[in-house]
Amino acid sequence: MKKIIFGIVFTLTTFTTAFAQRFAYVDTEFILKQSPEYSAAQKQIETLSQQWAKEIDDKRTELERLQRTLLAEKVLLTKEMYDQRQKDVAKKEAELSSTQQKYFGYEGSLFKKRQELIKPIQDKVYNAIKDMANSRSYDFVLDKSSGGAGILFANPKFDRSEDVIELLGYIKKANLKPNADEGKKPANNPDQPRRSKEK
Repeated sequence: MKKIIFGIVFTLTTFTTAFAQRFAYVDTEFILKQSPEYSAAQKQIETLSQQWAKEIDDKRTELERLQRTLLAEKVLLTKEMYDQRQKDVAKKEAELSSTQQKYFGYEGSLFKKRQELIKPIQDKVYNAIKDMANSRSYDFVLDKSSGGAGILFANPKFDRSEDVIELLGYIKKANLKPNADEGKKPANNPDQPRRSKEK
């Protein structure tokens, strides 16, 4: 009988320990909206975005004017004149496309300005979340903003990635695992690891 009781107590203790991790969640979108720095950065980005959009609209208007003029005067132009006008139109089209890419394309001015102004604020919020998690002994902190549930912080002691690598028979590559004190990177960071940390 004592063995059965001991077994039950041991099982309950193991079960309780396994689920003793402390969780919390935050809403980073809400936190950022409370930041005066974030509001100022958003306004600056919006102003620049409107300026760049106007420049693009002006170029598009000029291109459309050239296209209409070429169409209207087509019958009056010699082949050489028409070909030259077509080259002018093609040049304006290329300029428009280049300007769009420059400002709003992948890693364009808008992307770089967001990285310059917003990322330091996101890092500041992330560090505050990490400090809060450490001071209150939370093992995981989730982000509920935008309907997501991404892990912002995870205690490295619960990372079982190396066990999985061993089970799969893979050879672990050196220096790829982040330092234990780095935790997870903030949300909206392009370098953010995709792997969830589970026990």
